[in-house]
Amino acid sequence: MGGYHRGEIAVQERAGFARQAGHAHGAIGNTVPDVAVAFLADQPHLVVGGTDERGRVWATQLTGEPGFLTVPRPQTLHIGALPPPEDPLAAVLAGAGAGAGAGGGAGSGPQPARIGMIGIEPATRRRMRMNGRAVRDGHGLRVELDQVLSNCPKYIQKRDHHPVTDQGAFTSRTAVDSTELSPAQQRTLRAADTFFIATTDDRGDADASHRGGNPGFVQVVSPRLLRWPDYAGNAMFLTLGNLELNPAAGLLVPGWETGTSLHLTGSARTVWDGDEVARHPGAQRLVEFEIAAVREVAAASPLRWSAPAFSRFNPPTAG
Repeated sequence: MGGYHRGEIAVQERAGFARQAGHAHGAIGNTVPDVAVAFLADQPHLVVGGTDERGRVWATQLTGEPGFLTVPRPQTLHIGALPPPEDPLAAVLAGAGAGAGAGGGAGSGPQPARIGMIGIEPATRRRMRMNGRAVRDGHGLRVELDQVLSNCPKYIQKRDHHPVTDQGAFTSRTAVDSTELSPAQQRTLRAADTFFIATTDDRGDADASHRGGNPGFVQVVSPRLLRWPDYAGNAMFLTLGNLELNPAAGLLVPGWETGTSLHLTGSARTVWDGDEVARHPGAQRLVEFEIAAVREVAAASPLRWSAPAFSRFNPPTAG
């Protein structure tokens, strides 16, 4: 498979991590190792990032009983679930690849959806990232994988989960759209210790990544502007590299205790200014996210999670 794209290389060089990124590249493959097959089989959820029919980037999650994620072949992931109708990626994933001919060329119908994914197990602080091309397969998706890699456990808050047993809880699923954060949504973000970010490069290849920190690490600058510190990671800069080529991004802020999903889409940029960065303990850079649209889906997930045990790697928050 190919190496880093030019956006990733540009950020690696600017950050001074080109050599480390070169060594880390060996961890990126395009098949799922046996140990990861077992890991995925145990998971009740999967975070997914992609682009909707209007070209906006969103992050969301799919859920199912453990076993809904299977690996029929080393380079193929089968997801036994689709998002509910209220989800911002519902239409594009439900129609992914429908009617495409064998060649998949122009005029052959809808093409596979390019998606990024994270399988994450907060209870053990394990995670793995994947991306590839998804097509509808029955009541789920078949994804032909382009990249597979494991990430370190930094900044993951430990949580245990349990399913909601009262099926009546899902009769109240509703979606509310807006172009800026409400006061309650602003409070949610200020209290958040975890979110997920979806990005794509200039060709549309998608990535989904995890961000974590102590509550307060996400700053609500205004109802349409967020800022957060970018902490030390794996030196690959897959997210920031995508943003170097394409500023479109989407965030998912899970309601761990309520099952509500807060989805944001907009554009993001990396802030390199040393004086600004120095105001944020542990930050190596900052990211600013300008909100274009908000969708909050109540009762989006059947999972409920325990209170967090915060990662020992979390830096203190600014102020």
